[in-house]
Amino acid sequence: MSMNAPGVLAEYPDMFAVLIIFILTGLLAFGVKESAMVNKVFTCVNVLVLLFMVVSGLVKGTLKNWQVDPEEILHVNHTNSSSQNLTDILPSKERIGQGGFMPFGFTGVLSGAATCFYAFVGFDCIATTGEEVKNPQRAIPIGIVSSLLICFVAYFGVSAALTLMMPYYLLDSNSPLPVAFKYVGWGGAKYAVAVGSLCALSTSLLGAMFPMPRVLWSMADDGLLFKFMAEISPRTKTPLTATFASGIGAAIMAFLFDLKDLVDLMSIGTLLAYTLVAACVLVLRYQPEIHSPAYHIANTHDEADCSDGICVSSMGILPGVEERFSFQTLLYPNNPEPSTLSGFIVKMCTSVIGMLILAFSILAVHGGLASWNMVALSVIFMVCLVLIFIIWRQPESKTKLSFKVPLVPFIPVMSMFVNVYLMMQLDRGTWVRFSIWMAIGLFIYFCYGIRHSSEAASAHLSLVTEMNGFNHDHELEVMSIEKEAFLNDGFDVREEHNGEL
Repeated sequence: MSMNAPGVLAEYPDMFAVLIIFILTGLLAFGVKESAMVNKVFTCVNVLVLLFMVVSGLVKGTLKNWQVDPEEILHVNHTNSSSQNLTDILPSKERIGQGGFMPFGFTGVLSGAATCFYAFVGFDCIATTGEEVKNPQRAIPIGIVSSLLICFVAYFGVSAALTLMMPYYLLDSNSPLPVAFKYVGWGGAKYAVAVGSLCALSTSLLGAMFPMPRVLWSMADDGLLFKFMAEISPRTKTPLTATFASGIGAAIMAFLFDLKDLVDLMSIGTLLAYTLVAACVLVLRYQPEIHSPAYHIANTHDEADCSDGICVSSMGILPGVEERFSFQTLLYPNNPEPSTLSGFIVKMCTSVIGMLILAFSILAVHGGLASWNMVALSVIFMVCLVLIFIIWRQPESKTKLSFKVPLVPFIPVMSMFVNVYLMMQLDRGTWVRFSIWMAIGLFIYFCYGIRHSSEAASAHLSLVTEMNGFNHDHELEVMSIEKEAFLNDGFDVREEHNGEL
């Protein structure tokens, strides 16, 4: 049954993908240990197949496939061509590109990186399962860095082996590995590739579906999503409702849309999420420490017991009241600790940097080499440097953590730029689907989540407590001044009375 909606829906509905998603959803509903065990088995098989592919590429490959001359290929004589060639049609000039190691230039590398960014989508499940780890402070950083290195080595090795075995312009985009093994005369290896591909797809799907129920549960527990998704099964200790909801949503998407469209949509969503993470790292590093309302209540009681009512609020509770914005405080803050003013400055600078990075990426991708575009890019770059310098001058938080991002603010800003620039490499259809998906999410947030979020209510209560504490300290200070004035007036009256006597 064909679905006649080219560019919007897939040509045929994929029932096999729906079946696999339902099986993995049921596996995830059983518990973390069961799904982790299956994932380990699939990963071991996948690693063995990957090693076989890499070794085969090094053995049967040749460096001549990285040194292709387009003119030689386009003018080759069909009668003298090798019998191993799998195509009788001479490849077009657009398909061959410029030849050499980077036949489509640096732009082609960035376009491929933007499409294949989904390869790094699985490691975020390490962070989302922090509550299920015995020692998360140590295990999460090690797991994230290790998974990134393993993914990089695996994809780099397979890509290198594939292009060494077979010229890039002859690769089949739908099934490149079996065609490449057939090209070098190892036709029987396609069965091992098929098993490895099935295990790889299963582990990728399991890695993508594993963190989603935890994210939905966390948002529902806070109130950003509907409360029924925050239920935990007492038997399996997993969020069953969130697991089934994410599984049904994934099955519908796989049933209706083409694989490439889903990969691009997954890549752009991942790039946006990592951009927001980099921005949050940049902002939170310069924010003052916010204590819970219970801490403020206890602190208020302790201050009320101070002698003579002379106690004043500490600088960490409401430092923004004592500070005033000026050019000197912008570059040379008086307080060595983060304050409300310095935190606000970092927030505003980060927001402006985000908008400038978006404008820079759009102009860099679509503006070309026009003189006005070069001038605009230079101006945006200089403004970003000034804002980064302002952020760097603000005091950082001294909170001790097991793992901190180094070289702040430079690494978060670079991460934001690379992610946004890669997002601009994706096609227009991906942006349209992404905009629709974002519109649905924003509709749910503004119609439900913003009014039911417990975190927002707690922040509001903390702010009210801070203001009440400041008003209380201000009243104590006024009372102290009035008491001192009253005593001074009493002494003056006595002296006048003694003089008259």
